[in-house]
Amino acid sequence: MQDMQILSTPPGSDQSGPVLAPTAGAAQRVLVFDACHVGVVLRAVLFVQSVVATAALFGADSALDWLAHMALVTSGTLPGTLLWLVAACGLKRLLQRLPRQAQVLAGMGLGALCGLYACAMLWLVDDAPTSYWLASAATGALLSALLVTALQLRARARAPAATTARLAELQSRIRPHFLFNTLNSAIALVRAEPAKAEELLEDLSDLFRGALAEPHASTTLDEEIALARRYLAIEQVRFGARLRTEWALDPAADAARLPPLLLQPLVENAIRHGIEPSPEGGTLTLSTRLHRGRVLITITNSLPPSSAAAKPGHGMALRNVRERLSLLHDLQADFSARSRQGSYRVRISLPLEGVA
Repeated sequence: MQDMQILSTPPGSDQSGPVLAPTAGAAQRVLVFDACHVGVVLRAVLFVQSVVATAALFGADSALDWLAHMALVTSGTLPGTLLWLVAACGLKRLLQRLPRQAQVLAGMGLGALCGLYACAMLWLVDDAPTSYWLASAATGALLSALLVTALQLRARARAPAATTARLAELQSRIRPHFLFNTLNSAIALVRAEPAKAEELLEDLSDLFRGALAEPHASTTLDEEIALARRYLAIEQVRFGARLRTEWALDPAADAARLPPLLLQPLVENAIRHGIEPSPEGGTLTLSTRLHRGRVLITITNSLPPSSAAAKPGHGMALRNVRERLSLLHDLQADFSARSRQGSYRVRISLPLEGVA
């Protein structure tokens, strides 16, 4: 991993949708289901186990009998489910070359084989009757058909057009608040600091350009940090020595994909609820780090004393950020926010690789 760039800004300074692949012809084949995602694995396991738990209710004399029967069946169905997911992911490129109907049939065929594997596991544990083999294969094929259908619906919901539209809707909720606050700050600063008016308006122009740009599904962490720098440069003039900013940036994390205008609302929240209410001001720290293939983004701000505590917000910015991260990275992104030892910390963890 490259060395991190550690910067400190002194007060007053300037500063998944469907996967496409070409075929032999001019047309493109579409992968109708993609099992190579953590969220898909968790949902598939939960779905199959829900079916198993429901089926185990039949013939159960008591809750203990139900748990024992479900545990027995799980010893076969769980390995079978994981085997189907691993096979579907491993054969992804091969399946992509097939027509849609053939892909669905291939998924069902894999399900039948995994059903037989599950029955074999049960046979080793409980000496399952021979008649269970055919039923297990048919059940595996049926569950696979349902999983493939669910994955197809998920792929359509996460298609670029649908994702971009939803991101644009969420981003539109941030824009008016963002522009209103920034414009008010600029007006006040231009009057108080006429010598810095030209530079301030340049920063404001860049901020407006970022906020009013055509909606895109994602941008890079490097671009988001540049936008946050512009915003903090404006706020630095307004707060002066009360605002102390620190940067600990890892260049190896710059290529991570984020929804647009993700960091700015978090930085604005930190100033509004942490720095502004405090007579002495406070420190805002933004750090990025690449660790084991994941990018960690942390925004920390000091909290005001209890006597100067800010009014609690509505949490709109945090909910917006959480939902946009989920749209872009599904369960692979993690978002947390909490107070800790006189400071408030927002932490984002997401994969480094681009969005599929």
